[in-house]
This record gives sequence, structure tokens and C-alpha cells, in this order.
Amino acid sequence: MTARVCIVGAGPVGVVAAIACAGKGMHVTLFEAEREIDHSPRAATTHPSTLEMLAELGLLEEFQSVGLVARHFQFWDGATKTLVAEFDHEALRDETPYPYVVQTEQHKLSAIGLRRLSSMSNVEILLGAGVTDVAQDAGGVRVTVAGSHGEERRAFDYVIGCDGGRSTVRKCLDIEFEGYTWPERFLVLTTLFDFQTALGCCPRSYISDPEEWTNLFKVMGDDLRGRWRAVFPARENETDDEAFSEAAVRRRLRKLCEDHPMELVAHRNIYRVHQRVAKSFRKGRVFLAGDAAHVNNPVGGLGLNCGIHDAMEIAETLHRVASGQAGEELLGRYERRRRPLNIEYVQQQTVANKKRLEERDPRLRQAGFDHLQRTVADPVLHKQFLMRTSLIESVRRAREIA
Repeated sequence: MTARVCIVGAGPVGVVAAIACAGKGMHVTLFEAEREIDHSPRAATTHPSTLEMLAELGLLEEFQSVGLVARHFQFWDGATKTLVAEFDHEALRDETPYPYVVQTEQHKLSAIGLRRLSSMSNVEILLGAGVTDVAQDAGGVRVTVAGSHGEERRAFDYVIGCDGGRSTVRKCLDIEFEGYTWPERFLVLTTLFDFQTALGCCPRSYISDPEEWTNLFKVMGDDLRGRWRAVFPARENETDDEAFSEAAVRRRLRKLCEDHPMELVAHRNIYRVHQRVAKSFRKGRVFLAGDAAHVNNPVGGLGLNCGIHDAMEIAETLHRVASGQAGEELLGRYERRRRPLNIEYVQQQTVANKKRLEERDPRLRQAGFDHLQRTVADPVLHKQFLMRTSLIESVRRAREIA
């Protein structure tokens, strides 16, 4: 009998999980509470390990065509406006067909994925239908859905919760979301100004500053004309109005480049940042993936990538069980693989990335710069650093976990 899989949430992780499951012959129902894809500026960096997975699903060519290929990334000393180190993904040429990142906004992956899903006969897509309850027994899972026609209950063999950091699925399972929230929020200013021409930085640059660090990276936008996102830490007591004010925006952007014209600011966003991991990624026939299972600060662009890796792992696990290649005991492998690797490669790495950018002690800042310069100058260390940051190492580690 064909496995019936319910996926909750049509963000990039949900659509990848749906395509991967449907491509393996399962019947997929995708529920999304909102009627439209969220276009707000969110994750945009897709690493080589994830590009391999998108290629496997036949999504990469279109995905890359609406994004920007970035071979290098740089660390800068913002206090002196000097380049500290430049890493080159070409060092991974023998490890991956895609020795670069692609900077494509996550809503584009959702849109591409939904178009693909709409052409698949074994997929049902329901937008504007929010899951309100999940209950299970040994034989299956019952999902309650609230939509325009009221509530209905549907039965499935498995449920994958890809419904974000406030996951209803996770709450229905009563799974604790362990970790903490950073005291400062992150402010994102999107601008049409060309920082690469003005500063000589590359399209993915991390600027360390003891007063106010910055993540600076370029995306293409829906018009493919290009725009830059500058991410700053807001002050702990800074209100939305204060952070969005002309004076505050001007101060931050002109600290980066004093010639920045204010009329080129296209979007302003501010959000809370968490480092949290679900105490369990699975309960019975229900799984958590992406932000429903783990959230982290965005420095390094690792969270969405890890979520897509979750989706691919679940699809392969369910396929092996549903096709009779393995017994249900294999379901536990998903958590054994995904949870510890998220903690080691994403939680620890993103915390270290943030601390590197915000370090105030002059001695420790210089020691960090020296370490980066030694790493980039040594071909072996350079490659090791990229194997970790690209998540290739974590993917290979996962395959070793039984």
C-alpha cells in the first residue's frame, strides 16, 4: 500500500520534503496555513552540500537561474575597514560538483517547489489550511485542519512538521524547544546600493566590529537586478521605531560607506533570534524538520540548509520503511542522525560565528584574525574550514550513523 504522508508548512523545507517523498512514490498532502508564500527577507545562502540535494531533485537549474553564484566569502575588520581573510570554495573542487554557494531568497525555492508539486499526480496542495491538532496511535496519525470550509480531520501514515519555529506540530507532540533567545534582535536593511563597487567587498562578507558588526551579502531580488542585505545587531532596548528611523538607518549604513544614499533603502526588517533545538525530532509517526526542530542565528547561513538536509533524510527513511526495505525501527535513525549533527555543526558553528564578529577584547579579536589568516593561507586548513562550513562534512558524518 502506498504511504500517505502529511507535510505541514509550505516553506522551503516543506516543499523539498514533499518533492522528495512524492518522487519516491508516496502520496503527499501539503498543508499551509497562509494563502500565499511569505516574501519577507529571510534565509538566502545555499551551500554546496544542499545544492547537491537540489540537483538530485531536479530543482537546481531553475533555482540557480534566479540567484547569484558566490565562490568566495570574506572576513573584514570593520574598525579599520581592512580585509582579514578571503575563503575560496574552489578548494572543494574535488569534493563536490558545486564549489560555491548560491544566494537565492528562500521564497523563490518555495515558489519553484510548489510549481513542481502542482504537476505531480500523487500530491495534494492545500493553501489557507492550517493544522490545529495532531494525534496518533500505532496505526497512523489523525490531523485536524482548519480552512475556509471549517474544520476537518484527515488520516495519514506519517506527518512531517515543517511549520516553523512556533510549530503547532511540535506543540501538539509536547516536545520541549530547548535553548535560549539572544538579548539583541537582528536588524536587516535591504538596499539597492552596490557595496561591492563602493567597498571592494565580495557578495558575501562578514564584518567584525566591537561596536556593531555587520553581515553584508547580495541577492538578486525578484527583478534580478540585485540588492544587498545588511544585517546589524539592534541595541537591546532599541524599539522598532528607533531602529527603522531615518537617523538610525543612515548612521548604520553610512558607517559602512559614508556615500550611501538613503533613497536606495528598499526594505527594513527586525526580528528576534534564537538558538534552540527540539528535545526530540520524532515521536512515533510524526517528525519535525527545519525551524520546527531547530533554530539558530543566521551568521553563516546554516539553518535553512540543515532543514533541507532534514527533509531529504526523512524522505529516504520513510521510503525504505514504506517499501519494505527496512522495518519501522529504522524510523529512529532520523533523530540519531539529524539532532546531534545540528547541535555540532549548526548550533555551535553559528554561535562561534556571531562571537567572532562581536568580540570586543582587542587581544582576542586579533587572535581571531590571526587564526583566520593562518587558516586561509594553509591549503589543508582552508579546505577543512570549508568542508565544515559548507556542511559537506556533516552530510558524510550522518551517513556513518546507523
